[in-house]
Amino acid sequence: MSSPFDHEALWTKAKLFLNRAMDDDSRSFDEQALWAALALELLAKAALARVSPLLIAEPNEEGTNLLIATGLVKGDARFTSVRAKTLMARCHKAFKPFDQSEAMKIINGRNEYLHSSGAGFMAIPPQAWWPRYWAQAAVLITALDRDIDELVGGDREPAVIKHLEQNTKNIEQRAEALLERAKQRRQQWLDGTLPSKVAAEWKNGQYLSATLAHSEAATCPACGSAGLLEGDEVVNEEIHYPQANTYGDEEADSDYLDDISVELTIGADYFSCAGCQLVLNGYELIKQVGLDTEFDVEGDADRYIGQEAEYGND
Repeated sequence: MSSPFDHEALWTKAKLFLNRAMDDDSRSFDEQALWAALALELLAKAALARVSPLLIAEPNEEGTNLLIATGLVKGDARFTSVRAKTLMARCHKAFKPFDQSEAMKIINGRNEYLHSSGAGFMAIPPQAWWPRYWAQAAVLITALDRDIDELVGGDREPAVIKHLEQNTKNIEQRAEALLERAKQRRQQWLDGTLPSKVAAEWKNGQYLSATLAHSEAATCPACGSAGLLEGDEVVNEEIHYPQANTYGDEEADSDYLDDISVELTIGADYFSCAGCQLVLNGYELIKQVGLDTEFDVEGDADRYIGQEAEYGND
C-alpha cells in the first residue's frame, strides 16, 4: 500500500480522475468538471509532495501528520493533508505562473456544486472553462517534470493543446482590451469628454493600489505615466556586506553593521496607473504587456543581523 503523500500515487489518481473528466460520451459537463477539479487538487498535492511531503501535511498540536510525512511514524496513523486553499497558495508561490485566484475559482465551483444549491460549474460555459482549467493544470504537470500526454494519453493530448492555445489567445485579447480601454479613457479625460459617471469613479493611486507588501514605480504600458508594480512574494534575498572592519573598536563595528544591506527580489502580481486607471491583476497579464515580472526592493538588514547574533550564541 502506497503512502498517502506519495507523489507518484497522487499523480496516478489524478490520471484516473482526468480520464473520467475527458470522457465526453457518457458524462455531462458538470460531472466532467467535478472530476477535473478533483484532479487539479491531486496534481497540486503531487507537485508539492514531490518536493517534500511536509508541504501537504496538516499541522496539528501532536504533530502526527508532520511525523508521518517525515517517515518517523508508520502503521495505522491517519494522515491529513492541508486544505485546497492552502495547496493553491503554496503552488502559486512555488510554481510560476500558477495562478491561485484562477485555481480557487475551479475549487470554489466544485464546492458550490457539491455543497450548495448554486450553479457551480454551470456558471461558465465549457468552451471558456476548459482553457482556464488547463492553463493551471499544465503548470503543475511541468512542476512534476511530466508531459501532458503522460497524464491524458496521446489520443487526448491534441484536445488539451487546443485549450491551452485558446487560453493564450484569451490572455492576449484581455491584455489588449485593457490597454486600449485605458488609452481611450485617458484621452477622454484629457479632452474633457469623459462621461460623468466614469469621471466620478476615477481613483487616485492610493485607491487603485492593491496595498501589497512591496512596490516599485513602473512606466505604464498604456499611457507612459508612472504606475505602481506590486507584489507580496519574496523570490530571492541577497545580503551585501561591506569590507571587513580592520580597526576592531566599538565605533567601527557599529559603522560596519550600519553598512550591511539586503536586496529582495519580489514577484510582481499587480500593476495600477492613476494616469489612465489601468489595472493588471495577475502575473500573466503583467507579463503579456511587457512589464517586469520581478523587481528589487531594499530589505530590513536588522532582521538578518539579529539572526546572525542569535546563531552565534548557540
